[in-house]
Amino acid sequence: MAGEGGRRRERETGERRSERVGVAFSPAELAVVRAAAAREGMSAAGWVGQQVMAVAQHVLVPVSADRADVLRELVRARAGLREIAVRLDALGADGTAPVGVEEVLADARAAVVRVDVATVAVMRERRART
Repeated sequence: MAGEGGRRRERETGERRSERVGVAFSPAELAVVRAAAAREGMSAAGWVGQQVMAVAQHVLVPVSADRADVLRELVRARAGLREIAVRLDALGADGTAPVGVEEVLADARAAVVRVDVATVAVMRERRART
């Protein structure tokens, strides 16, 4: 992967990196790696090293492609819960229940169920890999 340009990954210690590991890619896989590295302004080798260390140190937890939909749902549900929290705060602390409180509560219940289902799915995915 020499001669690709881009920045190298930074050293976490002053120690020289003398150990090497060979990684083989198909031409299509290498194209994907190079594109990802280019997005980060890095060499392919530097990007691969950075990703490997992030996974090894549990900084980055890979998720299978079929679980991307579950993560999207978690993000959407989380945003919905934040919006619901704002709406609940707007109901007032004076104990009165203005018109629409039942709708807000129904939305909150539905959001909690969505987050729960998605969270369980991610937990099952994670458990299968450990």
